[in-house]
Amino acid sequence: MHDIAAEVSNFINLDALTIIYLFVVGFVGGLVSGFIGSGGAFVLTPAMMSLGVPGLVAVASNMCHKFPKALVGAIKRARYGQVDVKLGVVLGVSAEAGVLYGAHIQEAIKKAYGDAGSNLYVSAAFVVILAVVGGFVLRDAWKTHRSGTTNDEEKATKLAKWVQSINIPGTMVYFKSLDAKVSVLFTIPLGFATGMLAATIAVGGFVGVPSMIYVLGAPSLMASATELVIAFVMGLGGSFKFAMHGLVDIRLAMIILAGSLFGIQLGAIGTTYVKPFMIKLVMGTIMVIVLFSRGLMVPVYMSQLGLIAKISDDTVKILKNTSFAIMGFALIMGAFIVLKAMWQGRQAERAEAAVEALAHGK
Repeated sequence: MHDIAAEVSNFINLDALTIIYLFVVGFVGGLVSGFIGSGGAFVLTPAMMSLGVPGLVAVASNMCHKFPKALVGAIKRARYGQVDVKLGVVLGVSAEAGVLYGAHIQEAIKKAYGDAGSNLYVSAAFVVILAVVGGFVLRDAWKTHRSGTTNDEEKATKLAKWVQSINIPGTMVYFKSLDAKVSVLFTIPLGFATGMLAATIAVGGFVGVPSMIYVLGAPSLMASATELVIAFVMGLGGSFKFAMHGLVDIRLAMIILAGSLFGIQLGAIGTTYVKPFMIKLVMGTIMVIVLFSRGLMVPVYMSQLGLIAKISDDTVKILKNTSFAIMGFALIMGAFIVLKAMWQGRQAERAEAAVEALAHGK
């Protein structure tokens, strides 16, 4: 009986406003996900937590909604020839191992320190990873934009060239997205780290997408699409593992999924209209905004655990409201950048078609 009560306390009450908010969050998460292939969970997990959902339940529910959505996005982008299925499956298998290990760590923290400990772990992980990866991706987007690099030249990082040059007999596999053979001994740790991170904050794409681009040498368009295959593989196993412990709130997962399935279709179409640096710019911008949203909540959880002096209720309320407002801004900003890029790309395509039609008419 106590266990059932503990599980029920994990789940928030849903009113009409909360359902609408979750649907919009799902739509923007799907839009971003289809566009940059990172699952959009770096928007979704903090958005759920800003409603008062415990960190571990937010991570588990997010993972549950992700794998069917990832499947839809992967199929959609495979039609554009952007998915390397073999690379996705190879990385996905080792990512699954990382998910199971990461879920075990999550459950141990919740057991020892309760919701506040779990929330602090998830939020602190978000802040560190968003700062490192977001900063790096924005820097790279700026460099790509300034140098006018094309998609073909994009592969050539020194690290990727070195990885592709290493020949370990019996471990080499050819991947079409790299147009090269790479040892699976390089893919195993990358996949494991992706899965480990997915189980911690429900965002494996932070490791998955950059590692495919910078370590293996995949173009960013193919890396973002292939990440959807990895998300499907590890999401399936991870959801089952968390659900066995009563940590998946299926209501949240389904509402977010409903919004996501609309968003991901639009996002996937958007990738065909934009330059590679734009994908990196969207990813980096949203990461940095969400970083501040989660960062504001870290002192609240530390205070609850007695790690710092107790924060007054009024201050906690201000921090929660500000965190929620920043989260909302990140959602609107992300949707605006993606939709604007799509609109401009579509207009440019139409103008080009009109010029061609005129030329043929003459």
